[in-house]
Amino acid sequence: MQWDVVVVGASFAGVACAMATRHAGLRVCVLERKRDPGIKLHTTGILVREATETGLLATIPDHLIHRIGNVRLYAPNLRSTRLSSPGYHFLTTDTPNLMRWLADELVACGVELRLMQSFTDARRVDGGWHVEGLGSTRWLVGADGAKSRVALRAGLPHVRDFLYGIEYEFHDATLREPDALHCFISKRFAPGYIGWAAQNPAGVQFGLAFRHRDDRRGVPDIDGLRLHAQGTLGIDPERPPDAIRAGLIPCGGPVLPLSIPGLILTGDAAGIVSPLTAGGIHSAWKHGDAVGHAIADHLLRSGSSPDMLAERIAPRYRFKRLLRNAFDRWQMDWPFDLLIGTPPLRWLAEEIYFHRSARGPAS
Repeated sequence: MQWDVVVVGASFAGVACAMATRHAGLRVCVLERKRDPGIKLHTTGILVREATETGLLATIPDHLIHRIGNVRLYAPNLRSTRLSSPGYHFLTTDTPNLMRWLADELVACGVELRLMQSFTDARRVDGGWHVEGLGSTRWLVGADGAKSRVALRAGLPHVRDFLYGIEYEFHDATLREPDALHCFISKRFAPGYIGWAAQNPAGVQFGLAFRHRDDRRGVPDIDGLRLHAQGTLGIDPERPPDAIRAGLIPCGGPVLPLSIPGLILTGDAAGIVSPLTAGGIHSAWKHGDAVGHAIADHLLRSGSSPDMLAERIAPRYRFKRLLRNAFDRWQMDWPFDLLIGTPPLRWLAEEIYFHRSARGPAS
């Protein structure tokens, strides 16, 4: 069968790309190796406000989202400060069912969604690629995660910098402060990153990640952090989690080049994740959507090369990469214990969490 676009991966970047190309009238197929898009997730599913202002993500059903307007930032000694920005908020999600809803939206708009079909190999043919077990396509898009098989086949660089995270889900639980995203700084429990807790539509999610390195063994001590923070959250420390997810999270910024003729990487496969916060849904969606529109413009109207545009619009995260490097090298607990709640730390934290430099003054 002849396709215009084959997208590998049905997470946020892949869905955005597939929707954009399908809405332009192209023949689109999405390959997803899982039998159910809502299982074996690595994402926290927390959306920043910008992600839901326009497009498909602005139409997420209300029962799949929970609005959070504040951040509660904890120093290693558990002293805390409450951060906010007028008009800004986050949305936590019932992530498994959100991914299923996105898959249903793909099918509803005419995308061919092939569940339980992995990408194994592809070879160049005249006018595009032949994908093993599927057929020919004019463009191949790799949105298949940080260990992208599409990148490997294309000879493109892999993501090399990671966090390793683990997250517990407690169904029908309620935080003591449900309108805040709780973030824990601790070199002991989270070297190079943070722990977090948030209310979502299904209950509470509680996670921890650290900077992944070859010389760091084991997994994040999420139970240790849970015991350490038990008095702040209101979750029974003896209650077992109802679900657990874990995995590697890119944190090095975009890999370049991220394209060759007829093939583009996007989302985690392209490293389009904030090096500091590891937030990637909004950036991945924007990039996947832009790649889809560029492919459609190229195929239908002989527009400029989509691969060149894909690299040009990939966020570089220069400031956040500097902060990532500093955090990796010089993280210490005592400055946070000392400075929590002070104007300098509040300013820096609000710049990071609420993207105020990019948005300008809050309205």
